[in-house]
Amino acid sequence: MYSPPPALPRVTHPETLHKALTPAQFGRLKLRNRFVMAPLTRLRSTPDGTPGALLAEYYRQRASSGLIITEGTWPSPESKALDGQPGIVTEQQITGWKQITKAVHDAGGQMVLQIMHAGRVSHTRITQTPRIVAPSAIAMPGDVHTATGKLPYPVPHALTTAEITNVINEFVAAAQNAMRADFDGVEIHAANGYLLHQFLAPNTNRRDDEYGSNPENKARLAIQVTRAVAECIGADRVGVRLSPGNNIHGIEEEDTEDLRQTYQTIAKGLAPLGLAYVSVVHPVPACDFIQGLRRTIAAPLIANTGPNTQTTRHDAYRILTEDSADAVAIGRSMIANPDLVERWTRGYPENEPDAATFYGSSSRGYTDYPALR
Repeated sequence: MYSPPPALPRVTHPETLHKALTPAQFGRLKLRNRFVMAPLTRLRSTPDGTPGALLAEYYRQRASSGLIITEGTWPSPESKALDGQPGIVTEQQITGWKQITKAVHDAGGQMVLQIMHAGRVSHTRITQTPRIVAPSAIAMPGDVHTATGKLPYPVPHALTTAEITNVINEFVAAAQNAMRADFDGVEIHAANGYLLHQFLAPNTNRRDDEYGSNPENKARLAIQVTRAVAECIGADRVGVRLSPGNNIHGIEEEDTEDLRQTYQTIAKGLAPLGLAYVSVVHPVPACDFIQGLRRTIAAPLIANTGPNTQTTRHDAYRILTEDSADAVAIGRSMIANPDLVERWTRGYPENEPDAATFYGSSSRGYTDYPALR
């Protein structure tokens, strides 16, 4: 028989609130609680990357979270990772996102756009471009799902220094388009094996120029992209996502000293910017390494324990009670429970997420999870 955990105290005086339910100011972002909807790939956009009414309903349902971070959104056709992934390039895409931000804002929520360049984690059958790109011409291991079936990942084109400048400009243009779509801010995706992370990892970055060969050079692009976006739309609207040691999508960050030096270099480069927040994917956010990065960057920390574990109510409250982070990113529980904040506040049972419907094109497993009422 289900035995609910004790409910949190009702609001009588502000001091009775658990930290999880208190508001927070992350730069210009005003969070009404510390539960953040993690960026979650769901692939419900049109073939040309335009988000529509289905996404508007999905995000609106979850607007009670303190902050919504959108799924990874491509800043150029060459940067697209998956069919059904949204973009932020065309007027149609911007208009589509604008109806989504309106729905979330009308429901009292805050929303930032995650800008994601896939780099080598793609295929020309997906991007419909002549090439895919990466720091070095090293193919991603394994196969990729395309509309015509599984195909081996191709060997990417190694970006020249001039082309790297174009990549930076693509991120800036995407951030500008996000502002046109009325987002509250943007998140730079420098994690989970995508392009900016590929520059950080020694096995995917074999360059011998100013963007490779040592921690300072490997960290350069992530810092440059974040700085350029911050200068364009204001650092108080910008977050960045990192995943040190998260060996996903062929990333191998096995040398602990190189890892420490590389991410400390990033942290020192980001510190002067005054960012809205930093989101870090790591199974133990309380560890000395992550807390050291937090202190150096001197920005609010959103903890994300990663894709291999489902963050529970207990986990989230523990992280915040121990002050290991300023907010907690929630993934699968947020997918299955549009009213997760209320359920966790009152200790109510939760819907179970259906992994078979995480990716798809319909409302099934997307907007049809029941709310309490």
